[in-house]
Amino acid sequence: MEYYELLISIFGSTIRLSIPLIFTALAGLFSERAGIFDIGLEGKMLASAFAAACVASISGSPWAGLGAGIVVSVILGLLHGFASITNRGNQIVSGVAINFLTAGLTIVLGQAWFGQGGRTPTLPGTARFSAITLPGADAIRGVPIIGPLYANVISGNNVLTYLAFIAVPISWWILYRTRFGLRLRAVGENPGAVDTAGISVEWLRYRSLIVAGILCGFSGTYLAIAQSAAFINNMSAGKGYIALAALIFAKWKPVPVMFTCLLFGFLDAFANFMQGKAVPGIGEVPVQIFQALPYILTCILLAGFIGVAKPPKAGGVPYTKER
Repeated sequence: MEYYELLISIFGSTIRLSIPLIFTALAGLFSERAGIFDIGLEGKMLASAFAAACVASISGSPWAGLGAGIVVSVILGLLHGFASITNRGNQIVSGVAINFLTAGLTIVLGQAWFGQGGRTPTLPGTARFSAITLPGADAIRGVPIIGPLYANVISGNNVLTYLAFIAVPISWWILYRTRFGLRLRAVGENPGAVDTAGISVEWLRYRSLIVAGILCGFSGTYLAIAQSAAFINNMSAGKGYIALAALIFAKWKPVPVMFTCLLFGFLDAFANFMQGKAVPGIGEVPVQIFQALPYILTCILLAGFIGVAKPPKAGGVPYTKER
């Protein structure tokens, strides 16, 4: 029973740690399906986390913080679009520039506004998204196996956690069952054909970046005012790149994206659990080895050990309208 409780604890942590990855990977899914490579996912996540923590600290409302996070993330997405769609700039360079910009600005503004070394003030419970107890969780908590699983893993999460998992089927439905999704996928494969049909390639790509900005806003907000109680310097910690690796591993499909993000979340949760623990036959292993597991897996996936992962054919290529 002790091992079962341990597994329940790790599974619960896995869910919580995978949420920002799911939101961010889905954001990359929309932008890359439209042919826009979005290396700036990391920067948008970080900026939205900072904005959400600032506004939640001032207003005392987590929903106001969420709104601020989304607005800032969408603005950065439009900036990326202006550089890479309107001006046909290099999408990789534009995304990296956004990452550098937000990494510096969040520290400078945080220090200037709050004087805490780039941190924001610690948020009270009322300014954060708190845990929600689902119906019947307390009643069946004592039931073997099912009770702890429902009460400690499925129940007891905040609203953004449930929205992340709801966003997966919604994203699938939008991409594969709506006219917008069909056109979005088409513009990532053959923008010339979409243009010939009288549909604006630029506007479709801008809309994909707006959707990606909204999802990154949820991701950053979750980091700052749901998972944590303040903004901390570089709190995204490479999660944008990990989400990008998950997206490539999942071959740009929503449901595999979710399971891949859960895998990364499990590795992160396992690393946290192994801190200070001894491995049988080896002894205590430096915690840094376990903390590096998600990043090692990211490098392995991006190095091409996942088989053929073909991105959208027009991905990364600025479209020039034929005259």
